[in-house]
Amino acid sequence: MSLKVDRDGMAFTFKGGMLPMTVMELTSADPERIREQLAGKLSQSPAFFQHTPVVLSVEQLDEPHLALERICAVCRAHKLLPVAVRGGADPVKQSSWALGLGWFPPQEAGRPRTLESVPVGDDAPAAEAPIADEPAPSTGAVGRIYRGTVRSGQQVTAPEGDLVVVGAVNAGAEVLAGGSVHVYGALRGRALAGIHGDAGAAIFCRELRAELLSVAGNYKRLEDIDPRLLGIGVQVRLNDDQLGIAPLD
Repeated sequence: MSLKVDRDGMAFTFKGGMLPMTVMELTSADPERIREQLAGKLSQSPAFFQHTPVVLSVEQLDEPHLALERICAVCRAHKLLPVAVRGGADPVKQSSWALGLGWFPPQEAGRPRTLESVPVGDDAPAAEAPIADEPAPSTGAVGRIYRGTVRSGQQVTAPEGDLVVVGAVNAGAEVLAGGSVHVYGALRGRALAGIHGDAGAAIFCRELRAELLSVAGNYKRLEDIDPRLLGIGVQVRLNDDQLGIAPLD
């Protein structure tokens, strides 16, 4: 059996790309402390820990030698997939390569902000004018209404009930809800609905550009979404354990 190649005989091409990637910034090199904190995070947002690729940033650690293999094992045990390491001395670089991970030099300038949770309430930054408020389709009790833009590095949550965002969700931002997520604007970041396993939850948005969509732990990334659905209003639901995306009526 022969493999099909193009007319130039090429089997692949290299292309640059900006892929969404979560950075896990380590402030401790103790695998047990990391395990303890990950276990707590997993109980709060289980849908986030679904084979999510992460870059381990060790820039804040002043240790030439790390138990990198144990740290990676802890991450994988909690359904995170380390794909690279950022920062660290030469031994860290060599350990990264030995474990089959990529390595990035420290990021000196323009560092992204820490992913921070926005306090619960109807507070929101008003640098960009939010679009007009209007009733949201409801699949359950509204747990929280957030007015304004959710910016890169922010995380807005509604652990119980639906989350309604009257504005946009920028790339690098996350919105999570125990129920459904409603975004009355462009959804460019990550949206996770049904974070406690509610298969009846859904995601609604005015303009789909999402880095990641997840309902009850079933997810799709931007590259998995039909390009014909990008830029339009959609609803995202589970159908027979498959994430389905359909235009809004």
